[in-house]
Amino acid sequence: MNKFFYFFALLLFISPLSVAQNNTSYWQQHADYEMHIDVDTEKYQYKGKQKLVYTNNSPDVLERVYYHLYFNAFQPGSMMDKRSRTIADPDGRVRDRIYHLEEDEIGYQRIRSLKQDGKDVSFMEEGTILVVELNKPIKPGEKTTFEMEWDAQVPLQVRRSGRTNAEGIEFSMSQWYPKLAEYDYMGWHPNPYVGREFHGIWGNFDVKITIDKDYVIGATGVLQNPNQIGHGYEEPGTKVQRPKGDKLTWHFVAEDVIDFFWGADPDFIHTTAQVPNGPKLHFFYQYEIDVRANSDKNAEYRANWERLPELTVKGFEYAQKHFGKYPYPQYSVVQGGDGGMEYPMGTLITGARSLGSLTGVTVHEFYHSWFQAVLATNEALYPWIDEGFTVFASAETMNHIFDRQADNPYEGSYRSYYSIVRSGLEEPLTTHADHYNTNRAYGAASYSKGAVYLAQLSYVIGEETFRKGMLHYYDEWKMKHPTANDFLRVMEKESGMILDWYNEYFVQTTKTIDYGVKALVGDNNKTIVELERYGLMPMPIDLEVEYEDGSKEIFYIPLRIMRGEKPAENNLKRTVLDDWMWVYPTYQFEIPKPASSIKTITIDPTGRLADVEQGNNSFDVAGMMKD
Repeated sequence: MNKFFYFFALLLFISPLSVAQNNTSYWQQHADYEMHIDVDTEKYQYKGKQKLVYTNNSPDVLERVYYHLYFNAFQPGSMMDKRSRTIADPDGRVRDRIYHLEEDEIGYQRIRSLKQDGKDVSFMEEGTILVVELNKPIKPGEKTTFEMEWDAQVPLQVRRSGRTNAEGIEFSMSQWYPKLAEYDYMGWHPNPYVGREFHGIWGNFDVKITIDKDYVIGATGVLQNPNQIGHGYEEPGTKVQRPKGDKLTWHFVAEDVIDFFWGADPDFIHTTAQVPNGPKLHFFYQYEIDVRANSDKNAEYRANWERLPELTVKGFEYAQKHFGKYPYPQYSVVQGGDGGMEYPMGTLITGARSLGSLTGVTVHEFYHSWFQAVLATNEALYPWIDEGFTVFASAETMNHIFDRQADNPYEGSYRSYYSIVRSGLEEPLTTHADHYNTNRAYGAASYSKGAVYLAQLSYVIGEETFRKGMLHYYDEWKMKHPTANDFLRVMEKESGMILDWYNEYFVQTTKTIDYGVKALVGDNNKTIVELERYGLMPMPIDLEVEYEDGSKEIFYIPLRIMRGEKPAENNLKRTVLDDWMWVYPTYQFEIPKPASSIKTITIDPTGRLADVEQGNNSFDVAGMMKD
């Protein structure tokens, strides 16, 4: 009897643990969209129907869901409008423009009906969020089907989305449909839209767009009816058979994506290029690139667009080799929007640019297909993982495309990071994208410091290890929602080091790195070098010693809390010294040569260490001896 009681009690103890362990295993929700919209191009309005099959793969029972209604942000008094008019440094593309929109210029998405599994369900619009109280809770593992009808008006182009942008593009259609909010291990993410970042559910999209027949569309997904559409989509030699009427219905399908965009204009030129062992690239731009420019300037812009395909192919080849294979069959570069904005399988970019700018924005945006569309990190929580990693990758890719041979292609990101540090406006990378106090702090953190994070990580663990880790990260987490910790764990496994300290300092705080060569004392047999840590963030140190005879060697000082050493990175002789424990502000070591034989001593000659005060990083021994 006692044995039975003990066994029964053991079962009771084990079962909750098993459930808890199952709850911490990775899962992600799934949403399949079928949508059909009919566009009134004169009024810039459309009517839409949406069927959404939602699978609850979470361990939780869901009694409520949320949709994003992004177009509602483009109304006077919206949160985006108010934020833009009160932030210290508003985006010049917005400022108070939303506040002055007329009724026929605002954006909106108005829900006419919503059903869950065939029955009407109650809902409430709260700005850019639709709150839906479910008739029937969605249990773990269950599916439910939502059917929606809505009316929408495309806003006069203000930010990313909209109509008639400054260059004369008719439709820049991003955030154009009611989009179900993401639910993950942190719960729901119904963030009001104030103009920053996004988070989306993995799923499949089947989208039909009915629009005037002279319009040309570039979009997420693969066109299913090219021989009805024409406009350069049809295969060479096939006959275009258009249905009768004034409109055409474009049918796109995209699998395993987190969003869907499209752009349309009656004047689009459509060209293509093929990436070897990669996707087919589509390019959409109008003959007169910028309606504000003269003919000579437009001819220059047009020539740049004509060169863009070959350069984009070169960029894609580099990206697939160094960051992972692009998983989709196509990618579209569509003129539109107000700058550059990324979406799955495509981008909207403005077209009136120099060749370098046009290529640069295209490369930057297509890298989001790696770090936002395939590695779908929650951009609102981790904008630096998306934007920063994209800046890092695009910098070296541009270096490759134009054969610039820069020793450190990330120098611009370092300069921007140092500038925000000196300004006193820096905020931690853990700040939610919407909640930075200034646009400058958001930009410097997300774009610049995020890129520095990667470049400096290669300094910590070694370039070769870092490169292997980037590919392993992509392979392990593609088509998922990785976090900052997931990335770091991949790098820990690849390097064999402990790296939690790196995020604890560089991500979670604004503590800075500052090391200096403090003192040097020598005799005829040896030289004692003393280093000092002035900043609050500890780092391992590469110290290059150049001798009077022109030879060089590296003295490497690991950081104790790393619990490991990076491999030697070049052909120079390297001496691995004792660990530097972070609580010690100074460190001494011995060079077994007289000071008279030493020319210079330099901390991190590669420039990857984000040392905010580099004036003390080098010691001119020869100059000191002369003095």
